[in-house]
Amino acid sequence: MQTFKAKVRKIDINPYVQVPDDILQKLQQDAKKEKGPIPVKGTLQGKPFSTTVVRFRGMWRLYLNTPMRQTANVEVGNQVTVGVQYDSAPRTVPAPRKFMRALSENKQAKEAFQKLAPSRQKEILRYLNSLKQPETLERNIDKVIQFLQGEPVGGLVAVTRAKRSKTEQEIVK
Repeated sequence: MQTFKAKVRKIDINPYVQVPDDILQKLQQDAKKEKGPIPVKGTLQGKPFSTTVVRFRGMWRLYLNTPMRQTANVEVGNQVTVGVQYDSAPRTVPAPRKFMRALSENKQAKEAFQKLAPSRQKEILRYLNSLKQPETLERNIDKVIQFLQGEPVGGLVAVTRAKRSKTEQEIVK
């Protein structure tokens, strides 16, 4: 694990630390990529975390989400010690059984879901996993299936956007 000290800064509403170039190069080498998010694990003030290092507005940043900052008792403006290393563990989100059953019963929706970007798949699965009541889960699974079939869906703002990407437009045709 490589360690560095940095000041916690904020861009827009997001606290972050800048990853030093030498550490970034090692992370990119270990991840075998120079573009896109790099999954990492490490420590913030000695407290463990798992997240990604991302490039935004020309700078590679390690964003410090609220649980990370609270656990490490860190605020914007603090000088912190960060330990970081590439994390090769797969980042998967479990799918609710009812959702998997619904996909198995609908070929078009299943194919559309598989064509979605992994980040969009995770967004949908995280949302479904956050639902507490069985009725709410059922209702929202129905909405996701409708979305995947290209049907207009009310009340699914996080998944359906007014302007879809080109890939999403092709999926729902």
